[in-house]
Amino acid sequence: MSFRNRCQIAGAQGCIDLSIPLAKGRDQKTVMKDVKIATTYSWQDQHWKTILACYSRSPWFEYYRDELEQLYRKPFVFLKDWNLACFEWTCRILGLPVQVLLTETWRPHYEGDWLDWRGKLVPKNIRDTDWGSPVVYRQVFEEITGFIPNLSILDLLFCEGQRARSLL
Repeated sequence: MSFRNRCQIAGAQGCIDLSIPLAKGRDQKTVMKDVKIATTYSWQDQHWKTILACYSRSPWFEYYRDELEQLYRKPFVFLKDWNLACFEWTCRILGLPVQVLLTETWRPHYEGDWLDWRGKLVPKNIRDTDWGSPVVYRQVFEEITGFIPNLSILDLLFCEGQRARSLL
């Protein structure tokens, strides 16, 4: 139960969970690099249709649409590869020069000034954790649902475009 295979976006009825099905289910005990995406369900098509339905009228959707659709059309076997592709796309779109380094083995602790969010940033407590005041921006369905904090970066990008970087 983590954000490794899910995100939340805003819809007309409120928060919508987009979840990637895992080949061995959600309770598997395996290293992240070996977690496979289930191929029996067309989750990419379903996610893309949901994103289209929710954000096609947002101010910046057309600007990012083609590249994001290509990402959703590309087949992925491992969840790690999907997550890295999404992270790299997001960093590139935001103009963030981020270097991704992967460890070869699991580390119980990180030395130095690293912030370790493993086990803290999880779906079951995201709404109950005090993150301080959220940065508020105009959302597509805000008149209906009110402002919804802690959504996917897609919501911020589609609603604010390049201003997203300064808001972060």
